[in-house]
Amino acid sequence: MPHRLPMLSLGNAFGEGDLRDFDRRVRNNLPGEEIEYVVELKIDGLAISLWYENGLFVRGTTRGDGEFGEDITTNLRTVKAIPLRIAREIPFLEVRGEAYMSKEAFVKLNQVREETGEQLFANPRNAAAGSLRQLDPKVTASRNLSVYMYGLGYMEGLSVTGHAQGLALLKELGLRVNQQHKVCKDIDEVIEYCQRWQGQRFELPYAIDGLVIKVNSLDQQQRLGATIKSPRWAIAFKFPAEQAITTIKDIIIRVGRTGVLTPTAILEPVQLAGTTVSKATLHNQDIITQKDIRIGDKALVQKAGDIIPEVVQVFPEQREGNEVTFSMPEICPECASPVVREEGQVAHRCTNEYCPAISREGIIHFVSRNAMDIVGLGESIVTQLIRAELVKDPSDLYHLKYEDLIRLERMGARSSQNLLDAIESSKGNSLAQLLFGLGIRHVGERAAKILAQQFGSMQRLMDAEQEDLTIIPEIGPKIAESVVDYFSRQENRS
Repeated sequence: MPHRLPMLSLGNAFGEGDLRDFDRRVRNNLPGEEIEYVVELKIDGLAISLWYENGLFVRGTTRGDGEFGEDITTNLRTVKAIPLRIAREIPFLEVRGEAYMSKEAFVKLNQVREETGEQLFANPRNAAAGSLRQLDPKVTASRNLSVYMYGLGYMEGLSVTGHAQGLALLKELGLRVNQQHKVCKDIDEVIEYCQRWQGQRFELPYAIDGLVIKVNSLDQQQRLGATIKSPRWAIAFKFPAEQAITTIKDIIIRVGRTGVLTPTAILEPVQLAGTTVSKATLHNQDIITQKDIRIGDKALVQKAGDIIPEVVQVFPEQREGNEVTFSMPEICPECASPVVREEGQVAHRCTNEYCPAISREGIIHFVSRNAMDIVGLGESIVTQLIRAELVKDPSDLYHLKYEDLIRLERMGARSSQNLLDAIESSKGNSLAQLLFGLGIRHVGERAAKILAQQFGSMQRLMDAEQEDLTIIPEIGPKIAESVVDYFSRQENRS
């Protein structure tokens, strides 16, 4: 579903210096002008866009890739905080905001899921996103979601000159606006407000991961413009990661969809940013060696961006002598094939392209949100399907039957039918989503979109020569070689 105006992502600031650099860039582009900033809490949820026509709510979407969002109108209608009619019959109004789940609702939801044996949500943001993308709106309605609207998009029949004025208008129309925002006369006031909330963020009933700073004047915003990805008139101040000390109990290996072996630290569970952390990625052998990480070490861990746990450092002075040095295995833990490290690469890779782990991770990637987006087909279900020998590659998903699914653990009649419906619905996805889902090496979301636009059909792309690909802007020789190699194999063409 296309947005009337792009929903751009924000650049990040991680400290006072980054905020002052942002202010300097703004002032250099608006020499001599008076500049006000509006600072708002950055709710940790799912960005949404709501359309109102003549005062009535008609459509709601996710942010998606910024140009196109996923239509979730039916589910958004179940969120009580979203009015189905606003206070004025404005011809057209697009408003942007954040759907979120309170900390209390998040804890209760995970308690219920734990009791029923379902996989727990990692954080309130994932819970909110998962809730809004349910096939059954009744499930969404039961999740106690809420929203805060933070800005205006495309509009007809309204005249607004400043962002703060826009927030006041949204409130006047009956839309929910977070009152914890402030108009600041300079960057010093902005920094002071950010530092205040850095100390108070855990007191809120919902999760925030920073603050958003915007130039108040809409005329100045327009003149500042945007890069391809981000507006020049706004930035997100991200809180520094919360840290804790724990023990590395073990280091295990996970084999990814491209065959790369990724070491993961198993930790003594510790609380970080409101969640229990028991694992942290170690990325590769070079990082383990550089940080001198050993099994049994005391370690300082943090959540990068309050999301991904990582080991910052270990404390060699606290070693007792029984710590174990780790080195990457020479054979794959999944299929016992040789493991190699290509020259100039940091990654160790399984040499067996038919490794069961590669197949499993490939299917998980295929069904993921930015690929074929098959809701309800998570990692545990994929693993069960593979173990039951019902699925070997993504194409097998489209031959699944109700009687196959109903036999799986924790798959009842409704969830089995919902999954079949989601698989059927995915047949209507774009060529770009399919190309990205195939997991062709070096073909990310951007490259998949470019290839889909250029060739228009899978058959034309399969028949393309390397020269046909390299003449396309942004498609370099690595991508071209990888695409041609992928489609040169008969099993992939089939």
